[in-house]
Amino acid sequence: MPIENVTLEVKEFLKLVENEEKMVAMLAPSFPVIFNYPEIIGMLKRLGFDKVVEVSRGAEETNKQLLALTKLHPDRRYITSPCPTVVRLIRKKYSHLEQYLSPIDSPMSAIAKLVARKYPKYKKVFIGPCILKKMEAKEDHPKLNILVLTYKELQDIFKEKNISAKITDKLSRFDVVARDTRLYPISGGLSQSSGVINKFTDPEYDVISGPALVVKVLEAFLNKPELKILDILNCDGGCINGPGIVSKDPLLLRRQKIINYWNKR
Repeated sequence: MPIENVTLEVKEFLKLVENEEKMVAMLAPSFPVIFNYPEIIGMLKRLGFDKVVEVSRGAEETNKQLLALTKLHPDRRYITSPCPTVVRLIRKKYSHLEQYLSPIDSPMSAIAKLVARKYPKYKKVFIGPCILKKMEAKEDHPKLNILVLTYKELQDIFKEKNISAKITDKLSRFDVVARDTRLYPISGGLSQSSGVINKFTDPEYDVISGPALVVKVLEAFLNKPELKILDILNCDGGCINGPGIVSKDPLLLRRQKIINYWNKR
């Protein structure tokens, strides 16, 4: 069954498969919303990936960098920057707040740097729920040479290649793993996994998700000098509700799937 409305990224990926290029799949932490673990790893490797790594491992570096900044500059304020939609909104509409964006790696860029060291000369393919990750890869990190696919695009590719879960996929495992940062895709996942909730008092940090709240909080940010860390994601409930996810599951069930997977650690 041919893929409808094939994107440039899908075309590039299919060419990589055709040429049997060495590839590393960088799987975003929201994957349990629509894919079963560990079957998804086996499916990716049968698709053509040599390695499959958890982007949650990159989130560990994101957390370390953020906490290091708060220790080095305890009086500064930070708006977290893993969400490319929020980053672009601030650059375009709230440029006066750009100085507060945390100057750290997103989980995607952090895991890409790790992959570049561990698996040099392998093509890095990020797979996740966010369309704007494509812009982040091309505009913010062109030197990392990341190809970005959404979950929806991956599902279409699986259908075209007639790849579905097999019993042998249950033996598959990640080549690079993470632990507590598997909570990252839910709203507040950064704050909880990094320990921000323990390091700062309630007035000193805030957790926000959803377009309406994002705008409201950004517009009030300068009027809240006590707010040191703004943990912010554009999609309601976090990345589990990204536009690259096709699911009929309600938000609470999606969240529970992430927590269930996190509990496997």
